[in-house]
Amino acid sequence: MNFTLFITVLITAVVLVVAAYVIAKLIGPRSYNPVKGEPFECGIPTRGSSWLPMHVGYYLFAILFLVFDIETVFLYPWAVVAKELGHFALVSIGFFLVVLVLGLAYAWRKGALEWK
Repeated sequence: MNFTLFITVLITAVVLVVAAYVIAKLIGPRSYNPVKGEPFECGIPTRGSSWLPMHVGYYLFAILFLVFDIETVFLYPWAVVAKELGHFALVSIGFFLVVLVLGLAYAWRKGALEWK
C-alpha cells in the first residue's frame, strides 16, 4: 500500500498547527492584567466563589441531547438516498432507530431525564 498521501496530509496538518501556534505566540498581545483572570459572566460581577460543582444531570442531559442531535444528522443523508438503496436502507435505518429508542428507554428508566 502507498501511504505517501497519508503521510503528506499528516505532516501538513502538524506543520499548520505548529505554525498557527507559533504565529499566535509571536504576534499575540502580551499584556497581563489581574482583572483578566477574574471570572466574568454577562457583565455582572461575581459574588462568592465561581468554582461551584455542577450537578451531573446537566452533563448527562447534554450528552443525551448530542446523541439525539447526531441522530438527525444521520437521518437526513439516509432520507436523500433511501429510494436508491431500496430495502437495505429501510432495514439499516430501522436498526439504527431501534438502538436509539432502546438507549432513550434505558436513560428514561434510569431517571436521566428527571430533574430532582
